[in-house]
Amino acid sequence: MQNLGGLLPILLMFVLFYFLLIRPNQKRQKNVQMMQNNLSKGDKIVTIGGLHGIVDAIDERQIVIKCGDGSRLTYDRSAIREVVESASTTQTAE
Repeated sequence: MQNLGGLLPILLMFVLFYFLLIRPNQKRQKNVQMMQNNLSKGDKIVTIGGLHGIVDAIDERQIVIKCGDGSRLTYDRSAIREVVESASTTQTAE
C-alpha cells in the first residue's frame, strides 16, 4: 500500500504532462500535416521563413511558390507554415 502512495504523485505528474503538453502538441502537428497535404494551386501561403506567395505548382514533396515580383521559388511542403487564403475560398466568393 505504501508503494502505491509513493507512485501516485509520479503517475499524476505523467497524466498532467500528457494532457497539458503531449496531447495538444500532437493535435497541432496533425493539423499542420493536414494543411500541408491539402495545399492546392492558387492558395496564398506563408513559409516558415516568412515568405508570402501563391502556390504555382505542387509536387508530391515540393511546392513552387510565385512571389510578388513574379519569381518562382521551390520549397519543400514541410516549409509551409500557414495558408492565408485558400484558392477554393476565393473561387466560391467570386
